[in-house]
Amino acid sequence: MLNPLIYQTARKDSPVDDAQKKSGPFITGTTAQKIVPEILPEDPNDQKNFDAWGFHDTSFRVNPRGHAELTGQRYELCGSELPNLLPWIRRTVGIDVASQDFRASNYPPSIPAPSCDLKFLDEVHNLLGKSDVSQDPEVRLRHGHGHTQEEIYAIRYGRLPRVPDIVLYPRTEDQVSRIVEMALRHDVCLIPYGGGTNVTEALRCPEGEERTIASVDLRHLNRILWIDPVNYTACIQAGAVGRHIARQLARYGFALGHEPDSVEFSTLGGWIATHASGMKKNKYGNIEDIVLDLTAVTSRGVLTRSSASPRESVGCDPRKWLLGSEGSLGIITSAVVKLSPLPEVQCYGSILFPNFERGVAFMYELACRRVLPASVRLVDNLQFHFSQALKPETASRRSWRSRLERFYVTSLRGFDPQQLVACTLVFEGTRREVAAQEAFVYRIARRFGGMKAGAENGRKGYQLTFGIAYIRDFIMNHYILAESFETSVPWSQVLSLCENVKRRVAREHAKRKLSGKPVITCRVTQIYPTGACVYFYFAYYYKDVDNPSEVYSEIEHAARNEILRSGGSLSHHHGIGKLRSDFLPQIMSPEALEWKRRLKEAVDPHNVFGCHNQIAPTASHAAIESQRRTA
Repeated sequence: MLNPLIYQTARKDSPVDDAQKKSGPFITGTTAQKIVPEILPEDPNDQKNFDAWGFHDTSFRVNPRGHAELTGQRYELCGSELPNLLPWIRRTVGIDVASQDFRASNYPPSIPAPSCDLKFLDEVHNLLGKSDVSQDPEVRLRHGHGHTQEEIYAIRYGRLPRVPDIVLYPRTEDQVSRIVEMALRHDVCLIPYGGGTNVTEALRCPEGEERTIASVDLRHLNRILWIDPVNYTACIQAGAVGRHIARQLARYGFALGHEPDSVEFSTLGGWIATHASGMKKNKYGNIEDIVLDLTAVTSRGVLTRSSASPRESVGCDPRKWLLGSEGSLGIITSAVVKLSPLPEVQCYGSILFPNFERGVAFMYELACRRVLPASVRLVDNLQFHFSQALKPETASRRSWRSRLERFYVTSLRGFDPQQLVACTLVFEGTRREVAAQEAFVYRIARRFGGMKAGAENGRKGYQLTFGIAYIRDFIMNHYILAESFETSVPWSQVLSLCENVKRRVAREHAKRKLSGKPVITCRVTQIYPTGACVYFYFAYYYKDVDNPSEVYSEIEHAARNEILRSGGSLSHHHGIGKLRSDFLPQIMSPEALEWKRRLKEAVDPHNVFGCHNQIAPTASHAAIESQRRTA
């Protein structure tokens, strides 16, 4: 069964059959017929929060019985009482956090007044119409931040010193081009906006920027322009959201396969701009493996190509420069992507291992054998117990079953509850492929002491990914700050890196004499022949801290230093933005940094795309402004 949060229908027929032909007109080309999908109406219920993650109708709360619950109806957790969550949080943080001890949000904060070039304002009104131009304060605020804890804390309990002066909603690529031309004429700074889900401060406006800042929101460039069912490709506009792409492709029997944790809200353009990775990259690849071609509007014109081939050797390719560019070189408007057949079956699985070391050894063996499920993720012991704390109240019969299972695991199999870890799996493909993969994977798992824990636990583990994203903003209201950060690391250093980072966070917490205990946990989320992605979560209790968000940032900064010292990368899939830019001199030579600076200078000499992302600390905003004015 395909993930109901992402897919609405599964493929039952060939990629192009009579039923699908009725769904949209066909274009007759020289080599293949292309499907032009119908435009799907927006769901008016899919309103997003402005001051928290996710949908407006979904959030965690403490109910009258003093237990946590998730409101709404979108996720499996919704409507269920979670009696173990708050007790687990209290034990883990080491503070008796009272459920009624609530810090109310001050949202919306004081929002800087707009300062907009009047000639530019008149021109964009004439181009787009007043309905696609906004200077509403809260709309401007939302377009000036992503989803780091620093940004959410700031809009709830502080303020952002600089936000966009105007938000534009172009509907065509030509309108995007004309906006860029206007920005050049009137010396306006443009910042592209997709889903607003980044966690690197990529959308935060440079405080020293004196020009008008216009946020260019691509939500109307959200169509699948065509599907080529013969060559398994599609052209998709950059503002298309992941969940919509998946559902619409599924109607025609195809899958893109790119599913980051933010797939419900992030966009194709954002994936390209951040060099993203998804949960199922083992089967479908990372975003650079999926994108064949892209179109982008730059300050020097439109980057486009005549065709998208399976592979080319054409020298330095400007299209590649846009991968990971984070809005600093131009606005991505569309991309040609590879498709896969919608899998015949999707099966979940889970495995328990006696400890984290055995689990990592299992994942290493899978990487060496090159026989991988679509997704395989290993959580450490603390994260395993967290997942157990998220289980709803169960009926008596199921409670007895759960106790018997625990007795079998801990008493008969001898797994230590304080050491055991869990691995969740997703298999996709034909029935024969999936059956062969399952048999192979579980056979390898047994060699490392692994025990099958059932498909249902695997399914729930993956469903939790979407529901638990709401927890960080819930516990912020109860004086706990939390955030995630990630890296990739060679296999030989996976274990030492995890241990070093956890110890470093504990030392930093103790050094500041903070209350309670630091919560630091990790999971291995993506694996490669040469190494793996490790994803950390860190949280601490902040009620008695004067500047909690800054303290959190200091500790996270120390953890990132420890990651680099332990052989990890600066980022695996989140990107750099402004949050991590001061680490660039540690990973790049001065010559490499100078090359990046000169590329930006050549492509965007007037710094029209002045988001200030990936700027090493040696290159100050004042220096960049001086360079721009000289140009």
